[in-house]
Amino acid sequence: MPTLYIAGDSTAAQKGGGEKPMTGWGEFFQEHFGPEITVDNRAVNGRSTRSYLAEGRLEDIAKNFRSGDYLLIQFGHNDQKVEDPARYTDPATEYRRNLLTFIDFARNCGGYPVLLTSVSRRRFTSGGEPDPLAIGPYPEAVREVAAQTGTPLLDIFASSQQLYRALGEEGSRQLFMHLPANDHPNYPVGITDDTHFSKEGAARVADLVAGAIRQSAELTALSVYLRRSGLRAAEVVSKP
Repeated sequence: MPTLYIAGDSTAAQKGGGEKPMTGWGEFFQEHFGPEITVDNRAVNGRSTRSYLAEGRLEDIAKNFRSGDYLLIQFGHNDQKVEDPARYTDPATEYRRNLLTFIDFARNCGGYPVLLTSVSRRRFTSGGEPDPLAIGPYPEAVREVAAQTGTPLLDIFASSQQLYRALGEEGSRQLFMHLPANDHPNYPVGITDDTHFSKEGAARVADLVAGAIRQSAELTALSVYLRRSGLRAAEVVSKP
């Protein structure tokens, strides 16, 4: 049975105890699948396509990746960091080349690459709409690479912005790390973070990814393993 690998950044990555209640959407993704599928979350905090590849993390996946496995590829947040040459990638050139490296790796191993646009930051315009440039030009670059290479695309940037729009500027705060001082021992001075998710936010984004797989005509072989209903956000927040 196939293994589903996640290659990405902190929005998907498993969080340690000292970071909780910050949560990556990949932490809840296994709940959307039956026992036939194993989700192996290789997303890492703070990585861009450049730093992920430079650190040999794709080679680490290669040690376990087998024919028939899936590679979900989601970056962009840290590729934006122009002030950090170890992570920044130009969206028109290097970013696209790096995405091709991930795609070619999966295909050369007999597996299936899947491109995900970056999940949106919580950023609203003065008109109260989610900012279409919350991740700059990187989501569009992913869409174009997907079209050029015939790679399945899950447009999580678009679906996350739809979610924020539905909840509104104030209501969407609950999806992110907004804690007052002394509310949690890991954040004694509080935190206001519109990039990283709360437990509820991570669960909602995992819902979006699973829903996008279910709707993808190119991923029907994977979607058959999806549970009829995964772990919903309302269930998550009720659990300790």
